[in-house]
Amino acid sequence: MKELWLFFGFLGHDQYTQLIIHTIIAALLSIIVAKLATRKLQIVPTGCQNVMEATVSGILTIGKDVANEEVARKYLTLAGSLAIFIFMGNIIGIIPGFESPTGNINLTLTLALIVFLYYHYEGIKAQGLVHYISHFAGPVKWLSPLMFPVEILSHFSRIISLAFRLFGNIKGDDLFLAVLLMLAPWVFPLAGYALLTFSAFLQAFVFMVLTYVYIYGAITGEEEAL
Repeated sequence: MKELWLFFGFLGHDQYTQLIIHTIIAALLSIIVAKLATRKLQIVPTGCQNVMEATVSGILTIGKDVANEEVARKYLTLAGSLAIFIFMGNIIGIIPGFESPTGNINLTLTLALIVFLYYHYEGIKAQGLVHYISHFAGPVKWLSPLMFPVEILSHFSRIISLAFRLFGNIKGDDLFLAVLLMLAPWVFPLAGYALLTFSAFLQAFVFMVLTYVYIYGAITGEEEAL
């Protein structure tokens, strides 16, 4: 397969250079959208403010369904920021000349580690270190030698699940788009672009939901099988 043309290819085609560039672009887009939405706040929202208010409202609604209103509002900043950044990272890869930074395992693994470390921190802060660790031993004391390592492995598997689910889906989308553009370079593949846009939204949504699930499970001790 030929190397695809990139807007910033003159800076280097190696994956790390392009990862840094497109991660910065996704972050800047997220900041710009947030600034545009809050620049001139109106009672009756229009334009970007309307879109962002609907987005925030949707994230809060999902958070309430997954956990409760208190948790949804308290952790909105983290869950919402991740959702918007991941969506921006996903969606720019649909534009010819750009790459999705979320199609690189280095970024998705970093995001997964952020969520992993943060929900454990919140769990320890909410329950106390001893009580939080004792939760890993399970409710039956005589099974604790078996349950403890299983629970530890289960939590570490969440890093792999978060990182590889996002990376695998977006990388697959990028390959699908590359093949689509090679087969029909002069025909705008509307159906393919619609599918990729939906996938970009879906993967951001899943990551955000799992963030809420893991945080809620850590601070309450109620684990969800997701």
